[in-house]
Amino acid sequence: MENHKLGRAPNFTGACIVMFGVNLAWVLLFLFAVYGLVAAVFLGLVVNHWVTWVEHRRRMAEQAHARPPAG
Repeated sequence: MENHKLGRAPNFTGACIVMFGVNLAWVLLFLFAVYGLVAAVFLGLVVNHWVTWVEHRRRMAEQAHARPPAG
């Protein structure tokens, strides 16, 4: 067992993004069928705002790590 080398884990980022889209699509279709267009559009706007917020925070974190230490 000590001779067994561990390999790298597969990258599932693409699969995660695709499944996020699939799940978002069925949730929006369900909301549209049960509550109508207003609820589906509202949830779409909320998700859009959340994704934009996450992207903004990611960029701010990258900028904070890229700056040289003060002093």
